[in-house]
Order: sequence, then structure tokens, then C-alpha cells
Amino acid sequence: MFKDRPLFSSLHSQASWRPDAVISLIGLLILLAWDFSGGDMQMAQWWGESSGFALRDNWWMVKVMHEGMRNAGWVLLLALVVGIWRPWGSLRHLATGDRAGLFLSVVCALLAVTLIKGISKTSCPWDLQVFGGTASYISHWNVFEMDGGGGHCFPAGHASTGFAFMAAYFGLRQSGAPSARIWLVCALLAGLVLGVSQQMRGAHFMSHTLWTAWLSWSVGWLSHGLFSRLRGKS
Repeated sequence: MFKDRPLFSSLHSQASWRPDAVISLIGLLILLAWDFSGGDMQMAQWWGESSGFALRDNWWMVKVMHEGMRNAGWVLLLALVVGIWRPWGSLRHLATGDRAGLFLSVVCALLAVTLIKGISKTSCPWDLQVFGGTASYISHWNVFEMDGGGGHCFPAGHASTGFAFMAAYFGLRQSGAPSARIWLVCALLAGLVLGVSQQMRGAHFMSHTLWTAWLSWSVGWLSHGLFSRLRGKS
């Protein structure tokens, strides 16, 4: 399966975890560099000013890019559930147990983002004093410090509507599905577009989106490996 693929080798290989782990590590280093660069606030100021974010209540941003795309994500997740018993598209390349594992990997990625977001004390850009709110800007690394806002804004939950589906890539790749890379690219692009659209509204910083992407990749890879081992496919 994809024997000509040096970077994304099959999980059946003894060193199968290494390429994915390297990607995860490189992504983490890039994230840390971004976190300490000050780029979050600089980027937020592209769309926000002292009076707030002009696109916060924009109809297209709210109804289509936020509510509409969120509903589309739920539909796709439901389609993956249905696909366990009635496979469609690339899912036809997978056995029933593998389709279930693919679905669970996506769910694990979503849950990872949701759980961290639930305990996060970090508030959204539109809550900050510099953008007309009441909260102080405090790095999400200061996990025990309150910023005076509503919190629960880190990482980017909406971006996970796209990024979380990267987790399905690992199952599709293992099965030899020719569309595995296409699925990965589409999930990456969708997550990035949704993340940036929320940044334009003032709902997130760039780091929130990048951390969601990293979590989705890393949790998707690890959960797929776990489910494969449980099914004796490692």
C-alpha cells in the first residue's frame, strides 16, 4: 500500500510511527515559535480596532461561515457514522471495523479540542480591552490566571469542524484508498478557512487555529494507531 510513499509510510512498517511523529514534532516547534513571536495580536489588529471587529456580526460570516459550516460538519460526521454500515466513497476501501476506527479517530480529535476549550481560561479577541471589551490580554500558557473575560476560547472549536477530519486520513491511507491525500488536503484547507473566518470576526487568534490543527493531526494519528493495535493491525 503506497509503497512509493517515503514520507507517509504504512502503519504495518516497523518504523511506521516515525514520519507522523516527525510531522507532529515539527508542527509543535512551529507553534511554539508562533506563540512567542507576538504574531497573534498583530494579526488580530488587521481586522480589529478599539471599537471592536467590523465583521463580528456580518451576515455571511455568521450565517454561512459559522452556523452553516458548523451544520455541514455535523452532517459529514453523521455520514461517517452511516458509512460504518453503508460505506460510501473512499470508505468502501475499508473493512467495517476500520470504518468504525476512522469515525472514532475523528471523534477523538473533536473531543480533544472540546475538552481543552472547556477548561481554558483564555478569552476571545473581541473580549479584550484593546478591542473594546473588558478582558486583559493574557497568554494561553498562563493556565491559572484569569483575564477578566468569559474564557473558553482556546483552542479554536470552529476550525475543528474542518481539521478534525484529518484524523480520517490515517485510516484511509492504511487501507490504500487513493483519495486519502485528497481528504487530508481538503480537511486542512477547510480548517484553515474556517479558522481565519473566525479570526476576522474577532472570535479567535491565529494560535487558536494552529493549535487546533496540531491537536487534530496528533490525536488523529495516535488514536488511529491505538485502534489499529486493538484490532491487531499494528
